[in-house]
Parts: sequence; C-alpha cells; structure tokens
Amino acid sequence: MSKWLHSGRRRDVCALLYEAGSLRAQQLKNRITSHYNERIDPQSFHAMLTALEESGHVESRTEGIADVYRLTDAGVSALLDHYDWLSERIEGGSERIEGEKEDGAKSGSGDGSNA
Repeated sequence: MSKWLHSGRRRDVCALLYEAGSLRAQQLKNRITSHYNERIDPQSFHAMLTALEESGHVESRTEGIADVYRLTDAGVSALLDHYDWLSERIEGGSERIEGEKEDGAKSGSGDGSNA
C-alpha cells in the first residue's frame, strides 16, 4: 500500500473527492468533520491536502478565492486498489463468520446452548 493510504483520514478525503468529483477545501473539510463528528485542526487539514497533492494523488485549482480539489488518475487508482483490497478482507471475513455459524449450529445441542 502506498504511504499516502496509511492515514485513514487521507483515505476518507479521497473517498469524498471520488464521490463528489471535486470540492472546495471548505466543503471538503466540512464533510470530513461531519463524518468524524469532531473538529479537525485547520493546519492539520491543510497539511494533509498538501501531502496528498505532493504525492500526486490530489490536484488543486483556484476558483475565485477558493482552492478546489479533485483526485488525479493516480489517486483514483490508489483508492480503487484499496477498495478492492478492503472488499476482499470483508468478504473473506463474512465467509469465515458464516462458516463459524454453520459449525456452531452443527455442533450445538439444538437448544441454543453449547452444553
């Protein structure tokens, strides 16, 4: 996994940009703040955007006085690769859980207890 994905916040920002296409910095900050239900330090938020931009996963343009961000092709590719990886983990976990339920039903006494 590329280093930019080590941060859950970076992944979530990229997911929001993927969903929206592009967002002004303040819109993006509002959406991520709402998702986490907590205040995000403005300096930390802008440093994260700068890191994503420097790594080539996000690009910005200026519209009036606002910076507008969008994913680059590399950002889309990295996000979708992570989505595929995560989906495989979740699907595998679901299969494991279903198998455990079936094994429990086969080995249980039928009355809901395992005694």
